[in-house]
Amino acid sequence: MTTLDRRTVLASGALALAGAATTSRPAAAATAAQPIFAVDTITIPIAGESGVFPVRRIYCIGRNYAAHAIERGSDPNREPPFFFQKPTDAIQNVAVGETAEHPYPSLTQNYHHEVELVAALKSGGTNIPADKALDHVYGYALGLDMTRRDLQNGMSAQKKPWEIGKSFDHAAVIGPIHPVGKTGHFDKGAISLAVNGTVRQNSDLSKMIWSVAEQIAKLSEAFELKAGDIIYSGTPENVGPVVKGDVLLAKLDGLPDLSIKIV
Repeated sequence: MTTLDRRTVLASGALALAGAATTSRPAAAATAAQPIFAVDTITIPIAGESGVFPVRRIYCIGRNYAAHAIERGSDPNREPPFFFQKPTDAIQNVAVGETAEHPYPSLTQNYHHEVELVAALKSGGTNIPADKALDHVYGYALGLDMTRRDLQNGMSAQKKPWEIGKSFDHAAVIGPIHPVGKTGHFDKGAISLAVNGTVRQNSDLSKMIWSVAEQIAKLSEAFELKAGDIIYSGTPENVGPVVKGDVLLAKLDGLPDLSIKIV
């Protein structure tokens, strides 16, 4: 019979405990961390589809029509493209045939409309060549880049960031996304916006300084674009103020109209 001394028993017990701890680690690691609360996924309806488009980021290009650049005090012949972002929860979906109620936001006394073509991406990457950029487009929508102009101008005058003028609740109004297989790509077409039946903005997509393909290419130099990104492609001239009670009607050849009422 073998006699075990106290030191051997203690050493064996320590090894057993170490083995048990090692065995338990993979089980603990396999337990995924759980969010402490739920955050809604922001989506946009897709015309004619049961699925929805999940939004990852909202990019917007500034001063992309020559006449609008001039009315905002820029030289369209020299200025390179620049972009800003809106939060995804700024999305306000508007169904076709609906005049959606759009709340007049806080803090502003000079609230402006900007009608725009919106491109929705199904894929992305970095340093995308312009001649390959449209391969990443899933579809298009008609949108309104709503702007608290007085706040934007005030921050700009102080040389401070002007997100407060662009990035707020309901600031990204949008109609359903239409797959590119049904609409084709948009490089021309009349685009307009009327307030209470009076046309204010009236132009053509062919007058964009930077095309959608060029916007995607330029954005991908600064950011890795991904599926779920959307791009507001710029607004024509004659942006202007709206007040409570005004009804806005946006039009773009090839897409259904978009309408909201300021409340």
